[in-house]
Amino acid sequence: MSGNGNAAARAEENSPNMRVIRVGTRKSQLARIQTDSVVATLKALNPGLQFEIIAMSTTGDRILDTALSKIGEKSLFTKELEHALEKKEVDLVVHSLKDLPTVLPPGFTIGAICKRENPHDAVVFHPKFVGKTLETLPEKSVVGTSSLRRAAQLQRKFPHLEFKSIRGNLNTRLQKLDELQEFSAIILATAGLQRMGWQNRIGQILRPEECMYAVGQGALGVEVRAKDQDILDLVGMLHDPETLLCCIAERAFLKHLLYLTGGVWSLDGSDSMQETMQATIHISAQYEDGPEDDPQLVSITAQNIPRVAQLAAENLGISLANLLLNKGAKNILDVARQLNDAH
Repeated sequence: MSGNGNAAARAEENSPNMRVIRVGTRKSQLARIQTDSVVATLKALNPGLQFEIIAMSTTGDRILDTALSKIGEKSLFTKELEHALEKKEVDLVVHSLKDLPTVLPPGFTIGAICKRENPHDAVVFHPKFVGKTLETLPEKSVVGTSSLRRAAQLQRKFPHLEFKSIRGNLNTRLQKLDELQEFSAIILATAGLQRMGWQNRIGQILRPEECMYAVGQGALGVEVRAKDQDILDLVGMLHDPETLLCCIAERAFLKHLLYLTGGVWSLDGSDSMQETMQATIHISAQYEDGPEDDPQLVSITAQNIPRVAQLAAENLGISLANLLLNKGAKNILDVARQLNDAH
């Protein structure tokens, strides 16, 4: 009896009549691990659906000899995936949320933001410097990072170090660190290292006062077609309310200020400005407005999260951005952009 039941279940799973949901992702090992985790959750919630993962390369994956800030493309890791979404070659795309611009192309929205993992940056040291910290590295040690955000903050905090661009996926960057003898350490996202199972390579996790993490870092975002209600309903169950509200505030800050979360820095770290702003946001059990009135805040659609909570999160991000702008942040940003363009 049990055997017949199992056989029937397998036959149903393999039925050609089952709807197939096509999921787009980047080809990197980390991207596949992240996408597999999202698909596994969706499968568990929707046993009557099949899922097919379609992996592709993006501009950011192909151009590895140039610093990200020099390429001038605002959708380095998303454009090709969005093109497939637009052509209906895929039904949804899984991204690291920090890779998604605060304003998506027309017709797209973030339909889900999954529970955030550790958002902080981590330091991975060359084997000969294991046991060190950034503070105790020798004078003029070279630290690799692909992020101006990290370099600007850390140059100010650790002026005895030199920061140099390093590109490639996590595997490639770790290989460069271990084999080239060029870098004493590299800075990576803690969440990515954890998802890859490489926690043992983390030598130091940076505190916010050392380096504030990127907007959306540690969270996964699921991008869909904005009018595809069936897919919005499908992925909407993945929303983690706390992560969602935090990321709305962060993305609203970035969108309004056009820069970093919580502060701005000159490229050499010599000038900086930081502020902290807090808001209490209550998530009630009932909607303040109907789902049809829920806003697309910073390109996010969350019909199962109260509108009032989303608006409060967005207003927090905008208020913090305005506070910094009123205190002179625009001048720092203008100089930083001019220096970056000149180089």
